[in-house]
Amino acid sequence: MNIIDKLKWRYAVKKFDTNKELSETQVQILKEAFNLTATSYGLQPLKLVVIKNKEIQEKLVPFSWNQQQIVQASHLLVICIQDNYTTEEVEKYFNLVKKVRNTADEIITPFKEFLTAEIAKKTQEELFISNKNQAYIALGNLMTVCASQEIDACPMEGFTPDKYDEILNLKKHNLKSVLVMPVGFRAEDDYMKDLVKVRKKLTDSVIEIS
Repeated sequence: MNIIDKLKWRYAVKKFDTNKELSETQVQILKEAFNLTATSYGLQPLKLVVIKNKEIQEKLVPFSWNQQQIVQASHLLVICIQDNYTTEEVEKYFNLVKKVRNTADEIITPFKEFLTAEIAKKTQEELFISNKNQAYIALGNLMTVCASQEIDACPMEGFTPDKYDEILNLKKHNLKSVLVMPVGFRAEDDYMKDLVKVRKKLTDSVIEIS
């Protein structure tokens, strides 16, 4: 199957098979894919929380609009951003650039100063919005990778972030939850499993300019 066939196969799962679990290899692929996601300036203002604990998953269900996929899934992925984002992240990034690429300071410094100034002039609210937008890029990337590996998923915005933060003790890590995605394998009796995908015609969704 090519990637288009895989994307046609994908849908937002409404019921997971509780008897099936992702392999360690599959979980590792998702973690690597998350880490390789494109982000603005390459700063990676995101963290992924990977949960495989039914007790914790059960606790999160009431704060997920009672969507049972949260506890049915093999694993629960929670995409987070930093609560307090500072120019220290720029410093860490360029230290890593220097370590990995051995880039000279005279090349690094101008870009580093530019990014430091850009972040310093923004409010925490502006940085929150910007970083949350990066989380959607990661979510889209994970959905595509899941489809390519025939891992089922259900991307969710319908949850109470403050409660997730409390239950997962995210404040301790200076994090806020922004998106959730249970992953696993579709149940045979999921009513959505065999429904034909509904999408606009390409001519209605794509404009070509030559």
